[in-house]
Amino acid sequence: MSPEKPRYSFLAMDAATLTRPEPANTLTARPAPTRRRRPERRARHRSGLIRPALGALLVVTFLLRLWGVKQGLPYSYNIDEATHFVPRAIAFFGHDLNPHYFLNPPAYSYLLHVVFDLWFGGRDAVTRAYTSDPTSLYVVARVVAASLGTLAVWLTYLAGARFFSRAVGLAAAAIFGFAFLPIFYSHLALNDVPTLAPVALSLYGIAGVMRRGRTRDYLIAGIGVGLASATKYTGGVTLLCLLAAAVCDAAGGGRLPAVGRLLLALLAALVSFLIANPFAVFDWGSFSSGVSSQASLAAGQDPVKLGTTEGSGITDYLWTLTWGLGWGPTIAAVGGAALLIARKRFAMALVLLPAPIAFIIFMGQQQRYFGRWLMPIFPILAILGAYLAVELVRWLLRTRRVPMALTGSVVAVLLLAQSVTAVVHNDIVLSRPDTRAQTRAWMVNNIPAGARVVIEPLVPDDWTTDVGTFLPWTATGERWLRYPTWLTDIDSNGYPLPAGQRRYVLVDQYERALRPALLDEYVKGGYCWVVIGSLQAGRAFAQPGEAPGAIAYYSALARRGRLVYHVSPFGSGAHSVPFSFDWSIDYYPRQFRSPGPEMSVYRLSGGRCS
Repeated sequence: MSPEKPRYSFLAMDAATLTRPEPANTLTARPAPTRRRRPERRARHRSGLIRPALGALLVVTFLLRLWGVKQGLPYSYNIDEATHFVPRAIAFFGHDLNPHYFLNPPAYSYLLHVVFDLWFGGRDAVTRAYTSDPTSLYVVARVVAASLGTLAVWLTYLAGARFFSRAVGLAAAAIFGFAFLPIFYSHLALNDVPTLAPVALSLYGIAGVMRRGRTRDYLIAGIGVGLASATKYTGGVTLLCLLAAAVCDAAGGGRLPAVGRLLLALLAALVSFLIANPFAVFDWGSFSSGVSSQASLAAGQDPVKLGTTEGSGITDYLWTLTWGLGWGPTIAAVGGAALLIARKRFAMALVLLPAPIAFIIFMGQQQRYFGRWLMPIFPILAILGAYLAVELVRWLLRTRRVPMALTGSVVAVLLLAQSVTAVVHNDIVLSRPDTRAQTRAWMVNNIPAGARVVIEPLVPDDWTTDVGTFLPWTATGERWLRYPTWLTDIDSNGYPLPAGQRRYVLVDQYERALRPALLDEYVKGGYCWVVIGSLQAGRAFAQPGEAPGAIAYYSALARRGRLVYHVSPFGSGAHSVPFSFDWSIDYYPRQFRSPGPEMSVYRLSGGRCS
């Protein structure tokens, strides 16, 4: 069998489409004139523009990922970034490489460990940087995430070009490259964006399986699936695409059964997963326990995460697509799927359609759902949307004789205007001081060092310290003495614990432990300053029936305390954004002018606070 011939015949039209050479001009299909070859020259010229256009796209999308990359620092205000990846990468310098933690797979932490070692020059330098200049560490970690996000854009181009054409690949790279959620989370040292690079790599290999069914394409696809799963468990969704491609390949016969190549791909996926996550075997107990805990947290088997939007997760994810990817690309992706079916390209549809559908249904069944969890299917949706966009341009050029420049510009605006506008607005927001940083600056100037304060769990633990210095404000070096908001003397049902006993309160459950009587306890202990923010208080008001004690607490605080400082992230005259685990954190709404929540500082009086 010729290496250029597809290894499946799932449908004659698909085979003909795949074996047909791509026209030099991937956007037009006008008949060649009999006398001159100018259209062919123009076609070659336009085809030659794809490479520089791709280069410019990669540069621009990379810069958008770097704009505002220092947001919040030296304090990391994202709790997952502050606890899950950078600290664990640094901890590897102090003991063996067993993370002893598998709620998230460790591939990204291992990568950061290597990068930190090379960039800073060893364990001692990394440790000094973490204690005296954490900004430098977090910036490096975020740049790594942004770089991998840009790599994912390039790999999406390669995958789209292999599935359909270079024009489709370029359009897919633009859709994915400018999508809001991948750019926003490129500003944080989290594993969501790094996962997208191996996801796109697996799609590139799967497209090769569709084209030629070569063993090396199976191996590339398997490696991509394994690395994606070792970075974020849900990154393995493209395994469904690989299985479908193998089915199509097997339908075409061949001298080497497709089952054998598929087994090699699965072996490559397993090996690459274990290379990036070796203690999944060496510490099987911790690994299985971590995966089970992650599954139970997502499914809501633990107490419901206060502030979670009520309703269907599927509906929420479909809504997320309209802004996280964009209305234009989402509609185009649905249209691309319909076009594949209408043209009877069932093999391609079998490979590209089931994975995103199954992913949305499965993830939507969980009790917890966050927009960023949807990103592993963005490259697939971008390719589907790009397919429809390119075919639409071709149809307009053939039938309506619309100028190429006008047609391409209109389609590009429809696909990208929403995302580009949102991304630029968000990067401007991220480049401004966070409201929590503004609050801290006010407290430094107005609250005496050593004073006792109550700070809700919306800032990192080191927020009360002066980073890079150890001043004897208190015995611990903190500027202010904090009330232990992480402990409570009531049980999960609100009943008092035995005298002298306290239990630990998770951040997600903090509001459930609030009650007005705490204000008397604050005053009695001399904790006269109370710092609150909408990231915590907003959870209670989003579900008042779930935390009635918190509602009463905030009402009593407003009556008994004197508001001495307030800062809002919203522009002058703009209304506030209702609490959500997406728009309260990623600043998509246009009302945001600065990053962070609404912050307020109250001064209590009476007793030791007189």
